[in-house]
Amino acid sequence: MSKQAKRIQAWSGDRTVAHPVDAAMKLVKANATAKFDESIEIAVNLGVDPRHADQQVRGVVSLPSGTGRDVRVAVIAKDAKAAEATAAGADIVGGEELVERIQGGFMEFDRVIATPDMMALVGRLGKVLGPRGLMPNPRVGTVTPNVGQAVKDAKGGAIEFRTEKTGIIHAGIGKASFTDEALLINVRALVDALNKAKPSGAKGTYIKKISLSSTMGPGFKVEIGSVGV
Repeated sequence: MSKQAKRIQAWSGDRTVAHPVDAAMKLVKANATAKFDESIEIAVNLGVDPRHADQQVRGVVSLPSGTGRDVRVAVIAKDAKAAEATAAGADIVGGEELVERIQGGFMEFDRVIATPDMMALVGRLGKVLGPRGLMPNPRVGTVTPNVGQAVKDAKGGAIEFRTEKTGIIHAGIGKASFTDEALLINVRALVDALNKAKPSGAKGTYIKKISLSSTMGPGFKVEIGSVGV
């Protein structure tokens, strides 16, 4: 506890006021002092109630600067599409046998992509993949006949976003080792995607709060207007 207390005492920056996004990013990076390359994360409070079907926000966005993560991609496909996925760099490729492995507890992947013709099999995995947010879905491009491009997108920085029960979107937007400019580009790309995904049922203020933080550091509020909203 003493080591943690010292680290917390060393945090700098005003956490009670909203900062321009570039200033907030500098504060987040300055406080990312762990012995590993911390992830930089964003939290966006949306003025929606996800309990209503017409207020759910979900989608995918390709972060121009990447995520800094090595994303393990599993593809459920067969024949030519399986070969296409392998050529694109998928980590695990298979058909019914892969579905059975996942049913048996195999979970060594971060993203699951499937071709439409395999969805009858993939449907068996709803109870396993659904709670983990890994169930393939055409709305976010993880059910597609173009598996090669989907694998490249996942490997290159495409992330999924989805509102939690409280209407908040959490996402990783890079690493502390990224330049400020690279991280800010990713922030704006995500916020732009959220604006485009605004549901028809959203009323009043849509983007209510934005904050940035690192894995082990404090969070800093962001002036919404400075992100270009």
